[in-house]
Amino acid sequence: MSVEQVTDTVNGLNWFKSSYSGSDGGDCVEVATGLDAMYVRDSKDAGGGPMLRVDRGEWAAFVALAAG
Repeated sequence: MSVEQVTDTVNGLNWFKSSYSGSDGGDCVEVATGLDAMYVRDSKDAGGGPMLRVDRGEWAAFVALAAG
């Protein structure tokens, strides 16, 4: 799996938090869909924290494995 830590801001992404995440601001991750990749970040540090960039095909494999 190829995962890259992104240090620059990626503009135009719409971030989504899991429906399993609580409303109390606990440990949550957010995911956004880019043109060629998926992006993952920590919701507690959404403004300036690091992001991970994952290839779309590899993201699909991860989701299939997690759902299985």
